[in-house]
Amino acid sequence: MYWQHHARLGAPSLVHDMRDIGHNLSERTVGRMLQRLGLKSKVCRKYRHTTDSNHRLPVAPNLLDRQFSVHKPNKVWTTDITYIRTKQGWLYLCVILDLFSRRIISWQTSHRIDRQLVCDTLATAMARQGYPVGVVVHSDQGSQYCFRVFLRIDQAIPSMSRRGNCWDNAVTESFFHTPKGHIIHGSNFATRQEANAALFEYIEVYYNRIRRYSANGWLSPMIFE
Repeated sequence: MYWQHHARLGAPSLVHDMRDIGHNLSERTVGRMLQRLGLKSKVCRKYRHTTDSNHRLPVAPNLLDRQFSVHKPNKVWTTDITYIRTKQGWLYLCVILDLFSRRIISWQTSHRIDRQLVCDTLATAMARQGYPVGVVVHSDQGSQYCFRVFLRIDQAIPSMSRRGNCWDNAVTESFFHTPKGHIIHGSNFATRQEANAALFEYIEVYYNRIRRYSANGWLSPMIFE
């Protein structure tokens, strides 16, 4: 089980895999087995934020207000941008996450951190989810997210974190910590295309379909949905 997850998970998640195949073990027992074998999960590191909030563009109120428990899909989406180093230069990743299941419903990459990256990610999310009306889209106050006209076209409702407060978008921040620790730190991507391939495998194949999430009762986002 440990190697099936590419050494990404520890006892809290692996214990549920063991139970699924008929081994009724405790988390402490699984933890001791990992320790005895010298196996550790990959540790997520801290990373610098890419938010540029030094602008005079209008910002939206914080409608989310840290209410991260959502009972239906397509009610609240959260979004953010992070970066990946490659030998070709920086690759910027924008994601949109549905708070109902924590599934990444859309993601796009670009060599530029600009409004187009955000708009492309939102357009993909809308198309994939059937153009829901009235969905709250929560972001930070980065200049890339000051795009109310685009949100109004899709009948979405903008919400923004308070300036400099990462806890207001904690779920998306938490998501970024997982690929950073699992596939990005320690990697040496030669090209942006190589980084994109790694992100596809992690997000579409592993995170959405396999990785268990405690907020989902230890089910993967797609199984939870």
